[in-house]
Amino acid sequence: MKLLIDMNLSPKWAGFLAAAGHDAVHWSSVGAGNAPDTEVMAVALQGNQVVLTNDLDFGAILAVTHGQKPSVVQLRSDNLSHDSVGEQVLVALRQLANELEIGALVTIEPERTRLRILPLQTDLR
Repeated sequence: MKLLIDMNLSPKWAGFLAAAGHDAVHWSSVGAGNAPDTEVMAVALQGNQVVLTNDLDFGAILAVTHGQKPSVVQLRSDNLSHDSVGEQVLVALRQLANELEIGALVTIEPERTRLRILPLQTDLR
């Protein structure tokens, strides 16, 4: 799987994911550190990459735009190191590979992993 790691995560994630067989690149080697999230999304879309982030704004962008791609994996944990949540991320990437290929928002929390297929639907109740 091709992954684009957001600036809010350590560049060490790229090596960790590459060692597990993924094509992973950290944003710092692709674009400016102060680039807006929309630019990160555009680069990921063009490169057919999944965005790995801790930033909830990516999910909000997908919701507002009704975007179908790129897929986003959000980490929601106090400890964002690959030593802490890396195995959980690898399991999610493996188990949800088909959904991430189609278009999905995956949220990884310490106790659970949630999947939402894109485009995100707005609850109109």
